[in-house]
Amino acid sequence: MVKVQVKRTVEVVREFPGLGERIKNARESDRRSLVQICRDSGVSRPYWYHLENEEIYSCVSEATIRKIETTLGIDLGVTFD
Repeated sequence: MVKVQVKRTVEVVREFPGLGERIKNARESDRRSLVQICRDSGVSRPYWYHLENEEIYSCVSEATIRKIETTLGIDLGVTFD
């Protein structure tokens, strides 16, 4: 007999003031070019600039933040606890 699986996804949205500035500071401390950092993180250059300037009008996915953290080797302090 096949069992039916049910998945429940909970969406949590939080604001992180100053996150764009922390991303920018980390990028500027990195020796790689913006083009290389964007390539390594899978984030487009225009989107990256919007993140740094906090001009994002929809939610940034947690996965994107984690990719940026991994690429830059930092912890941006984004938690949902």
